[in-house]
Formats: sequence, structure tokens, C-alpha cells
Amino acid sequence: MDALLKIVQTVNAYLSDYILIILLVGTGLYFTIRTRFVQVRCFGEGWRRMFGNFSLHGDRHESGMSSFQALATAIAAQVGTGNIVGACGAILTGGPGAIFWMWIIAFFGMATIYAEAVLAQKTRTVDADGTVHGGPVYYIKRVFKGGFGKFLAGFFAIATILALGFMGAMVQSNSIGEACQNAFGVPSWIIGVIIAALAAVVFIGGVQRLASVTEKLVPVMALLYIVGGLVVLIARISNVPEAIGMIFRYAFHPEAIIGGGIGYALKTAISQGVKRGLFSNEAGMGSTPHAHAMANVKDPHEQGTVAMIGVFIDTFVVLTMTALVVITTLYAGDGILASGAAEGVAKTNMAQLAFGSVFGEKLGSIFVAICLLFFAFSTILSWNLFGRINVNYLFGKKAGLLYSVIAIAFVFLGSCLSNDLVWELTDMFNQLMVLPNVMALIPLGGLVAAAAMKKRSK
Repeated sequence: MDALLKIVQTVNAYLSDYILIILLVGTGLYFTIRTRFVQVRCFGEGWRRMFGNFSLHGDRHESGMSSFQALATAIAAQVGTGNIVGACGAILTGGPGAIFWMWIIAFFGMATIYAEAVLAQKTRTVDADGTVHGGPVYYIKRVFKGGFGKFLAGFFAIATILALGFMGAMVQSNSIGEACQNAFGVPSWIIGVIIAALAAVVFIGGVQRLASVTEKLVPVMALLYIVGGLVVLIARISNVPEAIGMIFRYAFHPEAIIGGGIGYALKTAISQGVKRGLFSNEAGMGSTPHAHAMANVKDPHEQGTVAMIGVFIDTFVVLTMTALVVITTLYAGDGILASGAAEGVAKTNMAQLAFGSVFGEKLGSIFVAICLLFFAFSTILSWNLFGRINVNYLFGKKAGLLYSVIAIAFVFLGSCLSNDLVWELTDMFNQLMVLPNVMALIPLGGLVAAAAMKKRSK
């Protein structure tokens, strides 16, 4: 495991420190310009469309999902361990300034995810029985014809199955197990068994059961976490201005808190923001288009604007709440991390320490464990669906049962493995998904711009 960890870390260093920064920022900037800042112009429209479809008990659809169910499924994938453990890891490694770079990635990512959702709608297919097929493999093949297109689509499909269906499930169950073991003293492998059993029930139920679960789970889990975070921020209200200042100050001078030279520290802060930003909001990764392709909407632009709200909620609401809670309690004032790293503080327990400073150690651990259970479990469900869609593309529907069995095994396995190895493997396959996805997005920029500008002219 140690040898494998070193290899994966080396691959991730090149991807996240160089290639990913150029691809994600470049793609987001490209679509921001081509759509004339669609994330700003159509921001209000996105909220109106989301609330217009809001429901905790949406109608069962013969095929596909409602627009809100598709958004809830996408947010379920986006809002997971990345918003708690991932954000804490970024702050711990890259300093509070890493959050600033997460915001930058998310702002441009809103334009990227608009493009992904629009193209997923434009290239989806519907069978005679109403089954909807959609996702990046379909717009990849639209751009690249022949053998190369099939290879690139196949590469993306395999990376998605590994990243989301298998490795990603391990990250989520690993984080749930760690948090519950800290909070309740229950061995993480027992938590793994329980999570695997619950996941199996939804996996077997298919798309309609997943849509029904996520539309109820996502609003409740987000509200619970935000209320808890607000309680902490009110208790530490005097530290909030300092915490916000630290995010901006250490975005450009991170060496003052994480050590090293300015070049090394700045690269670390930016790469952590990019890598954890991708894991959190998933814009450019090609995961959420699978959900947005299933939305029953009149025009692709409609789902594109709704998709943008998913990135906003994920990063600017939920992840920012985690960041402010951690920074106001552990970094600002006389926090235990005010002068840098402290013994016994890790990304897996930072949030519990932060909430525990106000709620009390035991209650803080329990609160974070419960929130993480909701967040990570919902992500397991959505990611499993995205993986299944690609299994069906490669091997047909008959392979779905075998895929579910393997995925359930990985859910359990994640609760038993090394935390660092699980995270590094997931990062690697997440980043590999970006490459073919972005290669297809850019050539289809004209279609995306036409969808955005057609609506703008009305």
C-alpha cells in the first residue's frame, strides 16, 4: 500500500499542480466569455427555475426525472465529504487561502457546468420504452467520430466507473466510518457494513428510487448543516471578520501560515484549492451531466441554469460554511492552528474539533458525524448511478447487477482501508475524468453559446 500510495501521489502532483489548473480555469474562462458571463446574467433565472420545481415528494416519472430531482441528484453527488473533510484538508495543507482559490474555481465552474448540462440535454437519447441515455460519452462521440471517439468515450466511462462507482464510494464510507468511530466509538468496519446494506436497497431500486430519496434527503441535510454552522458563527461572531480576511490574505501569502518559500506555498494553496474544488463541486469532471441529462425540460438552457445553482450551493454555501466554522474556531483569535500545524489535528477530525469548540467535544463530534453520514451517503447513491450509466454504455443493462454487487463491496472496503490511499486514488481517477470531458466540451462551445444567447435575446 505504501508503494502504491507513492506512485499515485506522484501522478496526482503533476495532474493537480499543473494540468488541472490550466484545464479547469481555462475551460471555465472560455465558457464564461463565450456565454457572456452566463453565471451572472442567468443566476436569478436559475434560482427561479429551481424553486419553481422544488418538491419533497415529486411525481414519479415514466422516464427521467423532474428538473429539481435531477438537481437534487447532482447536488447529492457534489455535497459530500469534499465539503467537510475535503475543505478541511485543503485548509490544513494549503492554508485558509486555499478557500479563495476554491471560490475562483467555482465561479468559472458555474459556466463550465452550464455547458455540461446543456450538452447533456442536447446529445441525450431516449429509447422506445422511455429509458433516457445521456452524459459525457454521448457528447464526446459527437465531437470525435470513428475509432478515436469510441476510445475516448470508453476511457471516460472506465475512469468514471472506477472514480465514482468504486473509489469514490470508498472515500465516502471511509469518512463516515472515521467520523462515527470518533463520535460513537463504533468500529469503522461495522459502520461500513450498515452503509453498504442501506446503499444496496437504493441501488437495486434504480433511478426512480434514487430520485425519490435525493429530493428528500438533500434539502434536509443542507438545512441541518447550515443551521449548525450558523450557531457556531454566531458564537464566534467577533472572529468572522478576521477569518474572512485570512482567506484573502493567505490566498496570496500562504507561506506565512503553512511555511516554505512563497513559490512553494502559493503553488500548494492554489493546487489544494483546485484539487479539492474539483472534488467538491465537480464542474468540468463530467459527473453531474449524467443527472442533468435525465431532466424533463423544454429547453436545454433551462437545465443549464439550474445546474449552475448546484455549484453555487455546494461551494459558496455549504463549503464556505465549513471554512468559516473551521477558521473562526481553529485559526482566528487564539485558535490552536493560529501559528500553523498542531499535533493531533487532521483533516478527518478538524470539523469535529471546530464544532466541538462551541457545542462541546462530544456533541460536536456527533453533529459532524451525522451531517457527514447524510452528505456522504447521498453522494454514494448519486455516484453509483453515474457509474451504472457508464456500465450500461460499455456492457449493457445485464451488467448492472454485477456492478452493484462490486460497488457494495467497495463501500464496505472503504471503511477498512488507509484514509490517505483512498483519497489519493479517488483524486487520480477524478482528474483522469476531466481530460476527455474537457477535450469534448471546448469544440462544442458554439452550441453552448447559442443556447445561452438565444435565451438572452428573448
